[in-house]
Order: sequence, then structure tokens, then C-alpha cells
Amino acid sequence: MRRLLLITLILALLAPLATAQMFGGRKDESAAPRILTGRVLDKGEKPVAGAIVTLKNMRTLAVVTFISEEDGGYRFHNLSPSVDYEVRAESQGRHTAPKTLSSFDSHKQAHITLKLEK
Repeated sequence: MRRLLLITLILALLAPLATAQMFGGRKDESAAPRILTGRVLDKGEKPVAGAIVTLKNMRTLAVVTFISEEDGGYRFHNLSPSVDYEVRAESQGRHTAPKTLSSFDSHKQAHITLKLEK
């Protein structure tokens, strides 16, 4: 009986600490998701609307796409800060060289400009 009372008392004392850590304790800023934005440009530095921008998660190899806007802009949200990503664009048979968003880059909002070749 004493043992059960002691265990209950210990759990009652530890419960607020566990709850604080799970729901409102100190937030780890390094785990906050990142955002990648950028523009797709042609060789003459003009924006390319309608380009297919591909983002590849280098850990899982999952791929997502974004169609560039009128100003050539693209964006990807909720990216893991602990994963490397490869981004590239394609439009009318032309493509860009792949660029890497590294997990070592600590910026919460990264910007990568993609230039179409040929």
C-alpha cells in the first residue's frame, strides 16, 4: 500500500513537468519548419511564368511541384530544417541546373533563383 501511495505521489509531481514539455514548454527554434521561395528566370533575366518547379526531399526522395507565377515566383512551405532538398525548374524543353537547400543552412526563409539554360 505504501509503495502504491509513493508511486502515485511521484507521478502527481512529474505530471505538470511532462505536460509543460509537451504543450507549452520552451520551443526548439531549430525544429521550426522552413520556407523556400525564389524566381525562375530565362537567360535574359526575365521572369518565366508557368515553369514547373520541382522540389525533391533528398532523404525520402518525395517530390512536390509548383507552377511559377506571372513574376516567375515559386514557394514551398513547411520544409524540415533537418533535410536537404533539391530544387529545379523546367519550361518548354528548357531546364535549370539543380540547386540544393542544405540542412546546414539555418535560415528559416531561403531564397533560390533558378535560371533556365538553353
